[in-house]
Amino acid sequence: MDFSEFGLHPDVLDGIEALNFKTATPIQEKAIPLILEGKDVIGTAQTGTGKTAAFVLPIMHMIMESGEAHFTQALIIVPTRELAMQIDQAIEAYSYFAGISSVAVYGGGGGKDFAQGRDALQKGADIIIATPGRLLSHMSLGYVDFSRLRFLVLDEADRMLDMGFIPDLTKIIETLNPNRQSLLFSATMPHGIMKLAKTMLKNPATVSVALSKPAEGVTQGVYLVGDRQKIPLIVELLKDRTGRTLIFCSSKLAVNELYKKLKSRNLSVERISSDLEQNEREQVMLDYRNQKIDILVATDVLSRGIDIDGIDLVVNFEAPRDAEDYVHRIGRTARAERKGTALTLINHMDLQRLKRIEKLIGKEVPKLPLPPGLAEEPEQRHAPRQGSNGRSQPPRRSGAEGQRKDGGQKQPFRGGQRRSGGGRSSGSGQTPAA
Repeated sequence: MDFSEFGLHPDVLDGIEALNFKTATPIQEKAIPLILEGKDVIGTAQTGTGKTAAFVLPIMHMIMESGEAHFTQALIIVPTRELAMQIDQAIEAYSYFAGISSVAVYGGGGGKDFAQGRDALQKGADIIIATPGRLLSHMSLGYVDFSRLRFLVLDEADRMLDMGFIPDLTKIIETLNPNRQSLLFSATMPHGIMKLAKTMLKNPATVSVALSKPAEGVTQGVYLVGDRQKIPLIVELLKDRTGRTLIFCSSKLAVNELYKKLKSRNLSVERISSDLEQNEREQVMLDYRNQKIDILVATDVLSRGIDIDGIDLVVNFEAPRDAEDYVHRIGRTARAERKGTALTLINHMDLQRLKRIEKLIGKEVPKLPLPPGLAEEPEQRHAPRQGSNGRSQPPRRSGAEGQRKDGGQKQPFRGGQRRSGGGRSSGSGQTPAA
């Protein structure tokens, strides 16, 4: 469906056209008409499906059509500051000809950031994108007025549930204009989110885009390793690579430890951690986008909603807790029909998680031989390996891992072809990835 078929305001269409977007994604095609009709909507869609544009574009249209100004008309609540900034940037791009104002309000910054958020909430930016905790901080000071709010959006609602934000969301929602239009978007719909939806939406329409399988351009692989082998393996895989790499860890502690180890080996690496000040986090992301650094170590805060082109390799330092998160993580590479590699390090404790991942994606992930020089650990000998037929085989009992019959060594898997980082491709026919 072409964007011109939705009946959007000409200034909104001009912004879309300037970005070379022509055709709507499935979630946009399903959600935009319902939102334009004024319906409350529950949308089930993962990152990368274009869901940001699915709610931002119709909201912008209705703000333009109303002709009203000088008060906050739309509130978008998100779990992380990174997602708040990304949505704010998307609105800025889409509204280039529309003149709609938006401000991201999030924690972690200094007094200047707090003052900017306060001014936006007091004077009434058209659209506020906020994290729950920082928004409540402003609301507690008495100058926030959402009595005329027209649109409420909860994005990545399941992440907000995981992060314990539901009590904060309940407090916020109680203060809003009860006659607003409400939209809830989530990659999954656990019981807690369905319960919240019943309290905040009225006769909602439901749209759904199934969790996509990993892109065909992603070459997947698993290394069965012991914990002590993980960092040496990462170093071995990265030492000769060019292009951008994103490494996911399951905790801030693991992020910091791995970052220090890689930094000590003079690799071009940075990290995203709550230990950093907000301005430092923003600078790291800017440097990574601009290819000033090659390797970024992060938690799952970057697995959803963060759109960075040209990532050649994704490494799961630990298996993600949820199989769906595996799809989100490796979806950071092979975007826009590019090629990419996703490697996962699995210890004997994570074998059940690997089984759940393989069940979700509908196939076995190839088990890769360790590079020469990385000794097999006892726990690895009890892990399944993959035979030439692609099926899991009984574990080896000898230390001859990786040896050929002729005594030669198998070559280490380097995670696909070496490539230099690439920027965003352009051209007509694209769809908004935000």
